[in-house]
Amino acid sequence: MADYLSSLADAMNFVGDIPEEELKKALERARFITVKKNSYFLRAGEVPRRIGFLKSGLMCLFYIDLNGMEVNKHFSLENTLAISYSAFLQQTESKFFIQALEDSRLLTIDYDTYHELLGGHICWQIVARKLAEMVFILKEKREAELLLNDAQERYQRFLADYPGLERRIAQYHVASYLGITPESLSRIRSNLKQN
Repeated sequence: MADYLSSLADAMNFVGDIPEEELKKALERARFITVKKNSYFLRAGEVPRRIGFLKSGLMCLFYIDLNGMEVNKHFSLENTLAISYSAFLQQTESKFFIQALEDSRLLTIDYDTYHELLGGHICWQIVARKLAEMVFILKEKREAELLLNDAQERYQRFLADYPGLERRIAQYHVASYLGITPESLSRIRSNLKQN
């Protein structure tokens, strides 16, 4: 577990922020869980009590729109977070589902541990700030893509941001993430192949 947490901290650019004794303290309270394919780490309406860091697998954060359709907001890959962040921080009901698209293994930290760590060593406040910055940057980037780019540009951005992911998920997941129909995605793929 220590090796995984160190590699995760390194992947998220936190490695220099966490002293070894603080890492050990977090490891004593962290728990590994497995979420089977198509099962949920979090459901809309639940208050999230834990943060998940993906060791392996793939998860999708989505919501149900007014027409009852699933809209994919974000994919969590290895060494990334699985969280409804604002609901976790405020301990309010999540508006989002987090579902495993593959069997997934996560390292989890519960809400009480998170706050205990924050109240302890300053390193955890730095980590929390970096997490918040990362979530904000991802959110703003995603909003800009949806507002400023056409569907083909969004698809090309998806391919760049998530290399190899398209081979791991169904076409409707990609289309939902892009805000288009699967038929429109097929047309975009055909156009790109012809060009």
